[in-house]
Amino acid sequence: MKPSIKSEEMEDAITDIFGYDRRELIKSDQCVPPPIGCGQPATEFRNAISAREYSTSGLCQKCQDSFFGED
Repeated sequence: MKPSIKSEEMEDAITDIFGYDRRELIKSDQCVPPPIGCGQPATEFRNAISAREYSTSGLCQKCQDSFFGED
């Protein structure tokens, strides 16, 4: 999947704070690692909205459901 576009400054801040490159994880279809996500493969999404959320946050469907609820 293609990661959403953020400024380089924002990408650098995310990497510095969380210790991973959000873009690389999304490009490799991986959920962000614990404690935020699960670090597992992220290949199936319920709908286009969930897939778009993944391109922004890097959270797989299971983690999105846990964070936002299933509805």
